Amino acid sequence: MLRTFSKNKGGFNLFTVVAWVWAISFVLAPLCYVILISFARRGTYGGVVFDFTFNNYLKILDSGLAPLVLSSFLRSVLMAFLTTFSCLLMAFPLSYFLVFKSGKYKNLLFFLLLVPFWTQFLIRVYAWMSLLSDNGMLSKILGTSLLFTTKAIFIGMVYNYLPYMALSLYVNLEKLDPLLLDAASDLGASRFIKTVKVILPLTMPGIVAGCIMVFIPALGEFVIPDILGGSKQYFVGNLLAQQFLSARDWPFGAALSVILILIMGASFFAIAAFMRGKKIEEMI
Repeated sequence: MLRTFSKNKGGFNLFTVVAWVWAISFVLAPLCYVILISFARRGTYGGVVFDFTFNNYLKILDSGLAPLVLSSFLRSVLMAFLTTFSCLLMAFPLSYFLVFKSGKYKNLLFFLLLVPFWTQFLIRVYAWMSLLSDNGMLSKILGTSLLFTTKAIFIGMVYNYLPYMALSLYVNLEKLDPLLLDAASDLGASRFIKTVKVILPLTMPGIVAGCIMVFIPALGEFVIPDILGGSKQYFVGNLLAQQFLSARDWPFGAALSVILILIMGASFFAIAAFMRGKKIEEMI
């Protein structure tokens, strides 16, 4: 009955049509609008005047703005890379423990992993603001205040994006057949060899997916740097927010957004091409 309902007489899948309508309405159309605005110009009192121009892209190369834009992009890329790498180092043993070592507490621990998602993102960031402040618990333990520093931004980024990496790895590790590990042990493989030759190759799709899920949103993050960093250091997300909200220069902000999208897209397709061009065994 569901199959009959999902298709009309012409053979079109209803759910496919709904998915395409959603993607066009909420992904493609806004993206096209941003690209269109990037070729417009700012009005006298803000707003957008649709006069086709490349000035917004040329403005990025302006001698006065170029260092700020470049440093913001590089800082964002570096922070996103460190966040992704740290999340991977922490999430892999965590996911491995949940799948193979947690025993009867597996469901409970997995539930606890999901608990942070139940809290609004902004509330979690402000909670870290309290912990890292001069009177916060963590600052008292360490004997120093970390708030409004790069370290605070890094801690907030790792905390908020760690579950995404852990869930991605958890799904792949759960599909791993324990008999493969037993067979590797019977053949004399050490724990390190089993990890490198068995576990890592079989979980590589989850690692790549987790890295993409963390790196891309972390690259454009602006809430955490703004709150925990005190806006002392410009990240590309903060630069974009300033153009749209404070300077009210939507065309220039849209041009910066397009550049960021291109960087994200290039990173994504580079990873995808790398995965297609190499066998997973060759990557180890």
